[in-house]
Amino acid sequence: MRASRVLIYSHDTFGLGHLRRSRTIANALAGTGEVEAVIVSGSAVVDRFAFARGVSAVRVPGVTKRPDGSYAGLDPQVPLPETVARRADIVLRTARDFRPDLLIVDKEPTGFHGEMLATLEHLRARDCRVVLGLRDVLDAPELLAPEWERKGSSEAVRSFYDEIWVYGLSRIHRPLAALPVGADFADRTTYTGYLRRAAPPPRPDRAEPGVAAEPFILVTAGGGGDGDGLIDWVISAYEADPGIPLPALVAFGPFLAPESRAAFLGRIARIGRKVSAITFDSEIELLMEKASGVVAMGGYNTFCEILSFDKRAVLVPRTTPRREQEIRATAAESLGLARTVLEADGRDPARMAAALRALPDQARPSRANIPDLLGGLDRIAERVRALNAAAPALALGDRA
Repeated sequence: MRASRVLIYSHDTFGLGHLRRSRTIANALAGTGEVEAVIVSGSAVVDRFAFARGVSAVRVPGVTKRPDGSYAGLDPQVPLPETVARRADIVLRTARDFRPDLLIVDKEPTGFHGEMLATLEHLRARDCRVVLGLRDVLDAPELLAPEWERKGSSEAVRSFYDEIWVYGLSRIHRPLAALPVGADFADRTTYTGYLRRAAPPPRPDRAEPGVAAEPFILVTAGGGGDGDGLIDWVISAYEADPGIPLPALVAFGPFLAPESRAAFLGRIARIGRKVSAITFDSEIELLMEKASGVVAMGGYNTFCEILSFDKRAVLVPRTTPRREQEIRATAAESLGLARTVLEADGRDPARMAAALRALPDQARPSRANIPDLLGGLDRIAERVRALNAAAPALALGDRA
């Protein structure tokens, strides 16, 4: 029996989150030996990640989000509509050539600027199953509803999608609760649990900073495109309180602005051995596994890693342009999974220094003892088998 074919669309207009989530799912499905997967990604760094056997990636022209929330192509000579048309053409050609049994669309039901609509129509015409995969939190309800209306997202879900998978637990958040389509799809929505991560085998040429050989705090800003505030606050804490017991390793992220990186490196050099920095590590799970604690903004993938490696964590969520991280971090703190420090309460370096000093004594996330917290990948594999077997009557996920 041939492996089932799964096509995963990851629009990747900002940061690393969509690609890393899609890669985790694809690698896990391919690891069952039952699936061949192709990821379509707009990430500029997709070729810097390793994929499991049976997983390949197709890159579409990249776009980036400007500070005002608008978008532009990475190639300034190409107008955005032309970039979107090129992306849509590549996605459609990939779908025609690969002939998937299942399409998983990450987050955006119509794709970036509607680029998935032609592919959705093509695949539905040949009876391909279509699933919308959502992270646990999208945005505040009052912001999400007009966005979905503007993009035609609810109409697309009703027209093209068989199921919705939420990569989290309903007790933490219900991302579509404020939308009519959420009720329409209640019996076709699976809350999978979070996606467990594992440290990959290190590359033969892997080198790590010296600080990783001793107890340290990992400070990660994800892709780094919006990480200036977090990094500045942590560095300020060490500047103000040189006696913080554990040293910090700051991972800037590949999208941190070069001028910000240069300024931060200058400050770090003046602090001395208590703070070190790297730009990017495609195997950051290895550092996460070694760290004594983590300071992060609270994006989805980093949150999954904190839970998977059972790390004490301080979350410093951004609140604009989306409230996603704030909602996740607040829920995590209420359940005893992490500590949250909000910038809205003041950016006094002493507040961050106190959080860093207290970090080694925090309870680990596992102490919260939440059932099915990290069952996402197993649940996804179950749903893929069920859809491939055309068994829609099988029970769906946690709806409590």
